[in-house]
Amino acid sequence: MTIAAQPADLREADMPAFVEEARRALAEHMPVLSDVAADLHAHPEIRFTEFHAAQRLTAELERAGFDVQRGYAGLETAFVGRWSTPDATAQTTTIAVFLEYDALEGIGHACGHNIIAAAGLGAALAVKDRLTAEGGARANLVVVGSPGEEGAAGKVPMIEHGVLEGVDLAMMIHPGAEDVAGSTSLSRVALDVEFTGRASHAAAHPERGINALDAATLALSAIGLLRQQLPDDSRVHAIVTDGGQAPNIIPEHAALRVFVRSQDRDELLGSIVPRVRACFEGAAIATGCQVLVEERTPAYFSLRPNPTLVGLAEQALVALGREPVRAPEMAGSTDMGNVSLVVPAIHPMLTLVPDCSPHTCEFADAAGGDAAAAVIEHGAALLAATALAAFRDDTIVAEAKATFAG
Repeated sequence: MTIAAQPADLREADMPAFVEEARRALAEHMPVLSDVAADLHAHPEIRFTEFHAAQRLTAELERAGFDVQRGYAGLETAFVGRWSTPDATAQTTTIAVFLEYDALEGIGHACGHNIIAAAGLGAALAVKDRLTAEGGARANLVVVGSPGEEGAAGKVPMIEHGVLEGVDLAMMIHPGAEDVAGSTSLSRVALDVEFTGRASHAAAHPERGINALDAATLALSAIGLLRQQLPDDSRVHAIVTDGGQAPNIIPEHAALRVFVRSQDRDELLGSIVPRVRACFEGAAIATGCQVLVEERTPAYFSLRPNPTLVGLAEQALVALGREPVRAPEMAGSTDMGNVSLVVPAIHPMLTLVPDCSPHTCEFADAAGGDAAAAVIEHGAALLAATALAAFRDDTIVAEAKATFAG
């Protein structure tokens, strides 16, 4: 499908105006949005326990006139908010804005999901305000509250239960260390590994024991050697979740939690993960242990940013006075990647703290500090401007679908 050049040229000229329009609409909401971000930061909740965050966000959506469905896909802290213009139909452009709001164990909002939630909420409020005030454009707006992004892929069961049915475009923003319009991610499989041996007194009768911790140690050594033969974009990292009960007891049980990542989903699933599994199986054979390897959470798939939407996001970043950089070849993993395989999607990154890695105490402090307000406002403005452009210009949706590589 070929898209005429003229609409694209007009969109480029209009994006600064869309951004300014969104920022004007956001001005009255910023006190609430900043308070939402601070509230979530002060009440960090890990995967699928985000009851405070879900209650606050759904209350704000209902206050703004959205119809809210709680407990979506059987997840207590998942929700979907919907708003449409009076003349919208099932064929009207439908855009989904994703909110994340779970924290990390131990260090709270070290990935800035409190900012993601506030910015996504702000984008939804700004779009609704502008389309209500202006009229003329039909729209279906969906706000998806997706819990458990950190380690549980909460978007996957929501997708399986139809949250993206009828959705044309999906978007969210994420704080980071750079301004990136077309961020990518790695596919990821999480493996929970349990070795079972036999306990014995470590001094009196060590020969009667079967050491499960030895099996775990041997498996980690095997993975360390395997890394040399893996593709450059692959990552294997693990923690020991159970290493035994006491030094004078031969460990009868040991456990690992392992993340295996690669940019190529097919390579990950078809080759890399089976080779990592073989490390566990070989360690069990060598030590006489039994081994159980389970995938208890869905796989995360690599994010595929839509080129059409990336172009709009780049223009919005420039209009906001930011300097977008080329997306790094690899990053972490996100279940927004699974969304991007179903519908055209973007996941821009906005600088919160330059050269500061997420998942650190420093990043958690920044997510609750003075720098958060600018990322909330700019992130909301970027999403709102992109959505407004798409609602007002049907060729954007057509072009996004034409460039979609799900």
